[in-house]
Amino acid sequence: MAANSNQKLKILHIYKMLREQTDSQHGLTMADILQNLEEKGITAERKSIYRDIDVLREFGCNIETRQRCPVEYELVRDGLGIDELMLLIDAVQGCRFITERMSNQLTKAIGGLASISEREKLDKRVHVDGRIKSKNESVFFNLDRIHEAMQKRRKVSFLYYKHDVNFERVSQHDGKYRTHTPVQVIFSDGFYYLVAWNDEYEDFRTYRIDRMNLLQISDEPATRDRRISNYRYEDFAQQAFGMFHGDPVTVTLLVEPNAVDSIVDRFGEDVTSFVRDGKAEVHVKVRKSQQFFGWVAGFNNDVKIIAPEPVVEEYRDWLKRLLEG
Repeated sequence: MAANSNQKLKILHIYKMLREQTDSQHGLTMADILQNLEEKGITAERKSIYRDIDVLREFGCNIETRQRCPVEYELVRDGLGIDELMLLIDAVQGCRFITERMSNQLTKAIGGLASISEREKLDKRVHVDGRIKSKNESVFFNLDRIHEAMQKRRKVSFLYYKHDVNFERVSQHDGKYRTHTPVQVIFSDGFYYLVAWNDEYEDFRTYRIDRMNLLQISDEPATRDRRISNYRYEDFAQQAFGMFHGDPVTVTLLVEPNAVDSIVDRFGEDVTSFVRDGKAEVHVKVRKSQQFFGWVAGFNNDVKIIAPEPVVEEYRDWLKRLLEG
C-alpha cells in the first residue's frame, strides 16, 4: 500500500525537486531525478518521468529542457528572480518598524520562493546585526484597525508614547486617549505614519503607528471637512522634511552649482528659478521647521536662505543657539 501511495505522489515529488533544486544556473538530469525518487522509495522508469514532465507542462508548469551534456530540466519561474528576492529581503530587513522576529519570519518566507542554491546566496546576503528594529509588534494590528476605521468612517482612539531620558516609554497627553479622524496612512523613512485630523486644533497631526498603544475604533463618526477631503500627502511630502509639520512658507534659496542636483532630488525640476551670478536662485514652498534649517545647514554654505527676511533671521537665531549649546 505504501509503495502504491509513493507512486501516486511521484509527480508531486518531481515538481518539488524541480522547484527547489533548479534555477537559471542549475538543472536536474534524468539521473538526478531517478536518484532523488529512489531515495524516497520510489522506483520509476525514464519513460514515466517523461510522461510526468509532459503532464506538469500541460498543467502550466514552464519546464524547459536544457541541451547540455547530459540533458537537464529546469522549472522556469514566472515570478520573482534572485535579484528581486534580494531587494525584498533588503526592504524587510531595512524596515525599522518590523520587529526582529517578524523580519526573520518574512525573510524565511521570501527565501522559500527561491531554489536551494539561490537560498544560499540570499543567506550570505542577509546580515542584520546592529540594525535598529522596533520592539513593538502591534504595528500591523494598528494598521488593520486604522484601515477598518477609515472604511467605516469612524474615528480612532489610542494612547501615544515617547521615550524619556531613561529610554523608558512614557504615555503622552497625560496618559489620556487621543481620539482623531484617520485621514491617510503614510510610509516614510522606514516607518508607518498616520495623518489624522484633530478637531480641537482644527488641523492635521502625524503619529508614528508603531508608537500607538491600545488603538481601537471609536463609536464617534469621522469628521468630514473640505480640508480633509482635499488632503494630498504628495503636497505635504515635497514641502516637509521628515514627517515634521510646520508653517508653510515660500523661501528663496541661493544654490551653488554643485548643489543643484540635491535641490532637484528634493523638489523636482519644475521649480521657479533664476540664474544669479553663476548661482541658482530658487523659490520653493517648504514647511518651516528645525528639520528644514538642519537640511540647509548640511550643505555648508552651498545652499543659503536669502528670503523672506523673517525666515533668514529665524535661521540665524537657530544657528546661534546651536553654537551657544
